[in-house]
Amino acid sequence: MNLRINMTTSRYVYPPFRFILLLIGWLVFAVQPAAAADKDYQVGDKLPSPAPGKAKSKPVPPATATVAYKEKTWDDLMPKNWDPMASLKGLKLDKLEDSDPRAIEALEKIREAWRSAPVEPKLDGERIRIPGFVIPLEKSGNKVREFLLVPYFGACIHTPPPPPNQIIHVRSSKPIANMRTMDTMWVSGVMHVANVDTEMGHAGYHLKAEWVVPYP
Repeated sequence: MNLRINMTTSRYVYPPFRFILLLIGWLVFAVQPAAAADKDYQVGDKLPSPAPGKAKSKPVPPATATVAYKEKTWDDLMPKNWDPMASLKGLKLDKLEDSDPRAIEALEKIREAWRSAPVEPKLDGERIRIPGFVIPLEKSGNKVREFLLVPYFGACIHTPPPPPNQIIHVRSSKPIANMRTMDTMWVSGVMHVANVDTEMGHAGYHLKAEWVVPYP
């Protein structure tokens, strides 16, 4: 599947050295612990685990649902053998300046590795549910049908976008009222491997959402 949205692709213009540091910052976000449930989210925070024994921590399918959804984590969206640090190995950041040709060359290598981050083909066609932060793409009044789902607070808004294998483009079967940027949601539906360009980032997956509910 190859989906494209007629939006102008956003440009993040940084000097090479600073951009490299920002990407390293994403790697820190990707591995840091989840946020505490009782505090406001900060840039880079991931969702806290649902409280044990909390009945409403996980979504409850509608009574008419005839299929089960497999719960997935964001790590499941990355192939096991993918090393996001590979293009940074051997790079002595403390020796590089923005005007250094090696910094520019390293930047291009990192950008290419980022753009071509592999997805997990086994997820294509699976019915899944996954929680994340939302970024509305198109609104009709106060309702949204199309949005991005990302793994940590501030992704695509306060930081460069995550790699495509950490962005899901979602189209909901029903419009969702009053959705705000960085709201936390459970999204359930059919996942597809896809290439979706948006003004907020490039998604490696598309999910046909059958239902979307607040998290937790």
